[in-house]
Amino acid sequence: MKTIGMLGGMSWESTQSYYRALNEGIKASLGGLHSAKIALYSVDFSEIEECQRNSDWQQAGSILAQAARGVESAGADCLLICTNTMHKVADQVEDAINIPLIHIADATGEALVRAGIERVGLLGTAFTMEQDFYKGRLTDKFGLDVMVPEDGDRALIHRVIFQELCLGITTNAAKAEYLRIVQSLKEQGAEAVILGCTEIGMLVEQKDTDVPLFDTTAIHTQAAVTFALK
Repeated sequence: MKTIGMLGGMSWESTQSYYRALNEGIKASLGGLHSAKIALYSVDFSEIEECQRNSDWQQAGSILAQAARGVESAGADCLLICTNTMHKVADQVEDAINIPLIHIADATGEALVRAGIERVGLLGTAFTMEQDFYKGRLTDKFGLDVMVPEDGDRALIHRVIFQELCLGITTNAAKAEYLRIVQSLKEQGAEAVILGCTEIGMLVEQKDTDVPLFDTTAIHTQAAVTFALK
């Protein structure tokens, strides 16, 4: 079994979900007392969030690149950046290491193509929904037509992520708003919706809606489990 490297702490709430999913995936495949071999570096999210807020992506990338080198030195055979938004600096991180980076958008795009989805809605931070590093990759590499919510709904999604989900807070009110937005995207033609922030799965699950949901945490961790067991 290969060792999975994780850059976590962005937020630590969703890093818990990653750790659990990786171990559950290995256990499901191998049974018994098997668990995932993991090398984890957990950053201080406050430092990363400040970089995001100030558009200092170069500094954010430097922090993650240094952390990635540490994970590689600890024996990791691959690397996961355990957040969608920070894939904005994926190239900078990838250039700093000699092990493969399993890109969350690539894993998600592959899952959507396998499912026959062509037009998909995207929920995530404002950075992920509005900038091209994520949407553009899905379109350019996988031919997907990516839709995002309207301005006011994007602001609501972003606020809930940072002011609630990243702090471990889930409310029925936020869940209702997210489900309303999912339904709105469906009515506008989306065949499915990407939960493109690793915290959103804490709030919304497939059982809550008949719209197909693609949870990037689940997709990303499954891709890592598959890699580890090759």
